[in-house]
Amino acid sequence: MQQDMILILDLGSAENPKIAREIRALGVYTEIHPHDITEEALAALPNVRGIILNGGPNRIVDGTAIDAGPAVYQSGVPILCVDHKEQDPWPQDDIERQEVLSKFVFGMCRAQANWNMENFIADQVEQIRSQVGEKKVLLALSGGVDSSVVAALLIKAIGKQLTCVHVNHGLLRKGEPEQVVQVFRNEMDANLIYVDAVDRFLDKLAGVDDPERKRKIIGAEFIRVFEEEARKLDGIEFLGQGTIYPDIIESGTKTVKAVKSHHNVGGLPEDLGFALVEPLKMLFKDEVRACGKALGLPDSMVYRQPFPGPGLGVRCLGAITRDRLEAVRASDAILREEFHNAGLEGKVWQYFTVIPDFKSVGVQDGVRTFDWPVILRAVNTVDAMTATVEDVPFSLLQKITDRITHEVAGVNRVLYDLTPKPSGTIEWE
Repeated sequence: MQQDMILILDLGSAENPKIAREIRALGVYTEIHPHDITEEALAALPNVRGIILNGGPNRIVDGTAIDAGPAVYQSGVPILCVDHKEQDPWPQDDIERQEVLSKFVFGMCRAQANWNMENFIADQVEQIRSQVGEKKVLLALSGGVDSSVVAALLIKAIGKQLTCVHVNHGLLRKGEPEQVVQVFRNEMDANLIYVDAVDRFLDKLAGVDDPERKRKIIGAEFIRVFEEEARKLDGIEFLGQGTIYPDIIESGTKTVKAVKSHHNVGGLPEDLGFALVEPLKMLFKDEVRACGKALGLPDSMVYRQPFPGPGLGVRCLGAITRDRLEAVRASDAILREEFHNAGLEGKVWQYFTVIPDFKSVGVQDGVRTFDWPVILRAVNTVDAMTATVEDVPFSLLQKITDRITHEVAGVNRVLYDLTPKPSGTIEWE
C-alpha cells in the first residue's frame, strides 16, 4: 500500500525535523526537500497530499530572499505556510500545534494515516527490487544498528544478491570484529567478506587532526576498500548504505548550515563506481529501530548502542595515535562493563569515552605522571536530534574512574561531560 505524503520545503528553519516527526506521529509520512524543488522532482514524489512551507514565502536567509519554486504553487495540493507573518504565528504549545497539523493533514489534504513500518518495508522492498533488478549489491556491514537493519531489509528484498563487507579499520570497539563475524556469518547466514585494513586506515590518518578531514578520509577509504572487493566479484553495481535522516539534516542543506559532515553524506569520492541504495535515508533513529523490530531482528541487535561510522576515530580527538587509540578502546570497554553491571545497559541510549590530544600532571603510586584525561559521555535521546545527559550515580562514576586510572595505560584523569545537545553534539567530533 503506497503511503500518502506531506511534503515539507526547507526554507531555512531548524524546526523542519520537529514538524516532520509531529506529522509522522499522526500516522502520515512526510519528507523534507529543498525549497526550490523542480516540477520534475515534485512530480516524481508519490502521493503528495499537501505541502508545508516552513518559514513562508520570501523568507530571508543569510541576506538572500528565497522562495518556493513555481512548481509548488502549480501542484494543485493544499499549502500551509508556517510562521510567515507576525499576526499568524505558529503555535508553540505542542497540543495546539498538533491540532493545527491534524486539521491541515486530515482536513484540507485528506491524507490517510497509513504511515507504519509494515507499509514502509513493503514500499522499500518494491523500490529496492525495482532499482537493483538482477544485479548485486555490496554493503558495508559494521554490525551497528543502521547497517544491520539495511542488511536485513536488503536480504528480504534481494536475498543472496547482497554481499556484506566487514572492514576492520582499527577504529572499532573491543571485541567487535569477532562479534560481527559470529553474528552475521554464522547466525544470519549472510554473504560476508572480512577485510583486515587496520594498518591501511591508521597510516592514512597519521598526523591528521582536523575532524572533518578525518571523517572524509575514513569515508573515502571505506569506498576504496569496497571498490577493491567489488572488483573481485561479478555483477556488483550497487553500494548499500545505512544513511539515516539525522545524517542528512546535520550535514547541511541549501539553507541550513551543516552541524558536521557524516562519512556517508557528501564524503564519497567523485569517481564512485556504484549507484547507491539507501533505503533508510528518510528514517529517524527510533524509526530505524522500529524497522529492525518489524524485520524480525533480535533486540540485542536492534537496541545495540549507536556507533559512528568513523568509529573511535572521532573519539580519539585530534591526530590519532595508536597508543591513545588503544586507551580509548580500553576505557570504553571498562565503561560499558560497569554500566552493564549497574543495570544501565538498555536504559541509557549511548555512552562512551573520549580522549583529547593533551596531557596534564598527575600522581600515581607516589610518582609524578604526565598523561591523558578520559572524558565519559552518557546521553539519552529519541531521534538523535536532541539529547539529555544521564544522571549517573556518583559512586558509579568513582568506581569507573578508579578502574580506568589503574587499568588503562597513559591515563591519569577521568571527567564527566554534562553538556546536552544542543549546545553540544552527541559525539565530540
